[in-house]
Amino acid sequence: MPLAALERIAVEGRVNPGFERVRDAFSENFARRHELGGACCAYYRGQKVVDIWGGIRDKETGEPWEEETMVVVHSATKGLAAMTLAVAHSRGWLDYEERVSAYWPEFAQQGKERITVRQLLAHQAGLFAIDEPVDRRVVADLDRLAAVLARQKPAWEPGTRQAYHALTLGFYEGELLRRVDPQHRSLGQFLQQEIASALHEEMYIRLPEAIPNSRLATIAPPGRLAMLLGFPLRFALEAMNPHSNISRALEVNPGTGVYFDPRRVYARDLEVPSGNGVGTARAIAHAYGVFATDGRELGLRRDTLDLLAAPAIPSTHGFYDECLKGDVQFSLGFMKPSPLWPFGSAASFGSPGSGGSLGFADPSVGVGYAYVTSQMGAHLTGDPRDVALRDALYAAIKAS
Repeated sequence: MPLAALERIAVEGRVNPGFERVRDAFSENFARRHELGGACCAYYRGQKVVDIWGGIRDKETGEPWEEETMVVVHSATKGLAAMTLAVAHSRGWLDYEERVSAYWPEFAQQGKERITVRQLLAHQAGLFAIDEPVDRRVVADLDRLAAVLARQKPAWEPGTRQAYHALTLGFYEGELLRRVDPQHRSLGQFLQQEIASALHEEMYIRLPEAIPNSRLATIAPPGRLAMLLGFPLRFALEAMNPHSNISRALEVNPGTGVYFDPRRVYARDLEVPSGNGVGTARAIAHAYGVFATDGRELGLRRDTLDLLAAPAIPSTHGFYDECLKGDVQFSLGFMKPSPLWPFGSAASFGSPGSGGSLGFADPSVGVGYAYVTSQMGAHLTGDPRDVALRDALYAAIKAS
């Protein structure tokens, strides 16, 4: 976008005094970093200090991004799913060190009887793919899906290696939560009732039929050149191989396409807790802001928050990820900062999403942050638009 076009992009919303540089970085994203439309929100020490949006929500129609526009955040959904289990932990329903099979006896099939909740949530269970056919009908039938998941055999001895459970993690988390919740709610129902509603925010892992298409941003894919230049060569080659670990994790049984709908933008009344979270940056940042402070609004205990802030524990063979082809750190359902994928401080926890979205909590400074977009980028470890926003936010905090 030429520099002159910057004047035509109206950045809406507000920033607190001292945080103007975040708004400036957001504007520069349109001029210099190929932004189409999006939103950014940040909480600092319990106060909303950034809440801005702008650009285009639908590339085909040119309709603008508005205050209440929501968008799918792909794998940034994993952070929302992990929040539900953290709430369960604080209520005494779930022990991260317990074996999954203690809560879900059928899970013990195929050599999975010793897998702990911690190992599963750290992508160390060897369950990154599903061998049986799984389509939208199976995903929608939680009992049928649970039976398929219980029958799955790990790709290797659990705990020995790490492989990104791109879609499967959320399905396993969903069934685990159903087992420990006294009301046996689905993960999407639990998120809505216990987190989103408690914070008076809108975010869903079960998008209702009642939400009109006009509230939803469509996703514009990255161009071929951007993909060639953006992704590391080894990962790009793996992604093109239909038999690779990452292809099996992302493209089949059920594949990410399961949560899109050409008529309704996104599939309705369907839960893919690793990928089909839909919401505003405001809602995601607010939730992380609670996790970054005392957790009181969601009834979080201090020991739960301390566990989330603690360092990740590697598999036997370390943090090298057999899907992502690099050292990446995960803990208790969240991503943790690492040299390959830095964000916040060492105590931070969150989750990025394919295409550039990111949400995270940084308890060391009391930050809850979210960035969402309608234009998918092609950077595996930190989209330049998001990095610019985060750099501006932390510069503002340092100067305050």
